[in-house]
Amino acid sequence: MNLRGVLSNWELFAGSPQAVPRLRELILQLAVQGKLVPQDPKDEPASELLKKIKLEKERWAKEGKIKRDKPLAEIEEEEKPFELPNSWVWGRLGEITNYGATTKAGALLPTTWVLDMEDIEKSSGRLLQRILFSERPALSDKNCFVKGDVLYGKLRPYLNKVIVADEDGICTTEIIPFRCYGDFEPRYFQIALSSPLFLDYVNARSYGMKMPRLGTEDARNAVLALPPLAEQSRIVTRVQELMQLCDALEAKVTLEAQQHETLLRTLLATLTQSASGEDLAQNWQRVSDHFPLLLDRVEAIDALEQTILQLAVRGLLVPQNPTDEPASALLKKIRAEKDKLIAMGEMKRDKSLQSNTQVEAPISLPVGWSSVSLSELGDFRSGKTPNTGTPRYWGGSIPWISSKDMKSPVIVDSEDHITQAALDDGLAIVPEQSILIVVRSGILRRTLPVAVTAVPVTVNQDLKALVLVQRDLAEYLHLLLRGWEQFILTNLTKVGTTVESVRFDDFASFPFPLPPLAEQHRIVTRVTELRQLCAALRSRLAQSSQIQAQLAQALVAECG
Repeated sequence: MNLRGVLSNWELFAGSPQAVPRLRELILQLAVQGKLVPQDPKDEPASELLKKIKLEKERWAKEGKIKRDKPLAEIEEEEKPFELPNSWVWGRLGEITNYGATTKAGALLPTTWVLDMEDIEKSSGRLLQRILFSERPALSDKNCFVKGDVLYGKLRPYLNKVIVADEDGICTTEIIPFRCYGDFEPRYFQIALSSPLFLDYVNARSYGMKMPRLGTEDARNAVLALPPLAEQSRIVTRVQELMQLCDALEAKVTLEAQQHETLLRTLLATLTQSASGEDLAQNWQRVSDHFPLLLDRVEAIDALEQTILQLAVRGLLVPQNPTDEPASALLKKIRAEKDKLIAMGEMKRDKSLQSNTQVEAPISLPVGWSSVSLSELGDFRSGKTPNTGTPRYWGGSIPWISSKDMKSPVIVDSEDHITQAALDDGLAIVPEQSILIVVRSGILRRTLPVAVTAVPVTVNQDLKALVLVQRDLAEYLHLLLRGWEQFILTNLTKVGTTVESVRFDDFASFPFPLPPLAEQHRIVTRVTELRQLCAALRSRLAQSSQIQAQLAQALVAECG
């Protein structure tokens, strides 16, 4: 199959996140293999171009423009990854270009272009911003470059930052400017250094763990396929045309995703705005008819699951039963039991919470429900980190929980454990079926990490634990906070600047709607069933995406 065939079929697989990036890789791969444009027998062969390059390099050396460098080794057969077209030749980067022979910057004008790695978009070779010396004073060593130089980012080369300079300037020493000896098409070298073959080479030879770099000698020894000069220009033109098609396809996919998100959000909003169970049933039927179209991506299933939670905590997911003991009676029992625990010293007296919020829950309470603050249902407790310099506190069997452990909705263990000695010296333990919430000067904004403890744990200072008077409320309260997450984060008072948060007192005193205990259990059961269906949808979607990716890969392989 040729590239035209791939392009004509690619939209079938564009739902795969890597579809267009893989297509871009394919284009570059075909370009450097001589399969993207036809060869012209009238072109001067690359062997003649290579001879001219060597003669020009020798002339530069005689004139003192460059130092004579150590000859590079002959290219062995095993270094050649594919068979070249007849008019092409193999060459090493350091043989063809002056890679590594940099010139340091001297005095600079305010209008001098100063290029850093962050100014180049990864993979695309697009210049994101052009900053002058007057805006970014260069305080350390910089490399000079001139218009037409290829600029290669050797730091973290997997980011694939390669551009061609469109004017003179200076750049960080993590960018290597180079040019060919004699005539060359710099944009072809940009293509060659951005191709999957070159990326495989540099990734295998980069050194350094956190900030890998490509060494100069490894770069100079890299093997490149060199086409005739005229064909280099044709390749560049064709690649630019095809990349514009990729841009259009990518823009189309992005637009479709945005339109899909708007449609999904609008339709799911009709569910959460339902006034009654009967109204919900009608709205659900309208939406469910379109589920195959709507639920074709993971984000849509996530949105559906969040909608299910919102319906649950608004009393719309299961029917009310008039024989259920009302929530008001449940709250009286909890208050009486809490007073006993306070008298016994097992819970602290209720703290006077200074709430600034005037926001009310945007629903009418169903029959049998009551409004209640979380602080009425138990005792908020904070934690701390045991002294890390006391070895006898660590390595025990009691899970010690910090914010990094809050990825799971149910806490059963942690990476760190403490000993009984830490408890004996004053660290508090939180019983099972407690609610854990991340706090940093308030409830963490943008997400609301909430979890339930399945075993007794201790917590660090970044967490608040709500120890419940009646522990069988825990599962429903977890659903409650997940279902009201966006309302909490959007409407309650914000504090902080670096990490914007919701005021804890506003959160702890906010009047949440609470159903009868029996209805809570029905809601938890129903949500569990629906979440299992969502999990099945995700699994089926993952299998479909995997098949799409395999088909896309097969198309690419057939062209490679």
